[in-house]
Amino acid sequence: MTTEFHKILIIQSAFIGDVVLTLPLAQALKKLFPTSQIDFVAVPKSVQIIEGHPAITRVYPYDKHGKDSGVAGFLRLRRAIAKEKYNLALIPHRSLRSALLAWGAGIPLRIGFDRSAGKMLLTKIVRYDSNRHEIDRNLSLLQPLGISIPADELPHIFLSQDDVAGVDDFLRTQSLESSKIWIALAPGSIWATKRWLPERYAELSSILSKNYQVFLVGGKEDEELCEFIRAGNPSIINCAGKLSIKQSAELIRRCRILVSNDSAPMHLAVGVGTPVVAIFGATVPEFGFTPRGEHDVVVQTRGLQCRPCAIHGGNSCPIKSFDCMKQITVEQVMASIESVLVSTQQ
Repeated sequence: MTTEFHKILIIQSAFIGDVVLTLPLAQALKKLFPTSQIDFVAVPKSVQIIEGHPAITRVYPYDKHGKDSGVAGFLRLRRAIAKEKYNLALIPHRSLRSALLAWGAGIPLRIGFDRSAGKMLLTKIVRYDSNRHEIDRNLSLLQPLGISIPADELPHIFLSQDDVAGVDDFLRTQSLESSKIWIALAPGSIWATKRWLPERYAELSSILSKNYQVFLVGGKEDEELCEFIRAGNPSIINCAGKLSIKQSAELIRRCRILVSNDSAPMHLAVGVGTPVVAIFGATVPEFGFTPRGEHDVVVQTRGLQCRPCAIHGGNSCPIKSFDCMKQITVEQVMASIESVLVSTQQ
């Protein structure tokens, strides 16, 4: 297929991390069709990740769990998309609603996965390969176009001067030891079984703070958790809820390492080129959502028959042991941090 697609729509209305892992698809499309308009559908929380990206012209915010959750919101978005007369839709998101949106907007070529709940509404179906990384799975949606799929395409998050200035303003209010290497910790997650133990994060941050400048990052919902981890240590800076998503990405960019659970900050770090020490508990790297930078490391407990227990994790350990996280020690994570620091020495 050699058709030039002048207007392309990507529909990915899942979590922030999923949107970051879809950016390589947009980037590849822009290289393949440099004069094309490439637009994106995302939930409001993810919009700022996409804004300012040179591969993407327009973002449609779709508040599917809020003001747009009903039929009226869906139809309003469908009408807006239909007016643009897109000739290609790529749909990594596997919900019926996402496929229905592209079909209802009259987009003639609609490509998605065979695991889509709306696959009957697609014109081209690609096998969802569970053994591949999510970036490669998303890029595989290009297969029906008959073009070579790019390799080693990492997401790139583009930060504005306002993002940089916002972080500068925040840091001016903090007492920083400028001579120390900066390390960020992201202890939160929507799913409880993806969170390494708070007391382990507290011990790790206390150890690190002796030699490094430690930042705790996360959303407003993580502020109390981060304050517990900080434990009143004035040298540890709690940024949770104080920075926007892209400002958090800018702060992570300035750090030598991010230590994170299997959650969105891990993908933000990849998008800004900061090495990650990722802690995996209920989920496993084989699901395809590991950080993919050159120096990234995964810390996990191997050999547990109960693991993985769910694709996204859960609110509590199904067998009440939580061995997947309890068996990961502070010493293991410290060893991984030290290994990454050595491998990234300039």
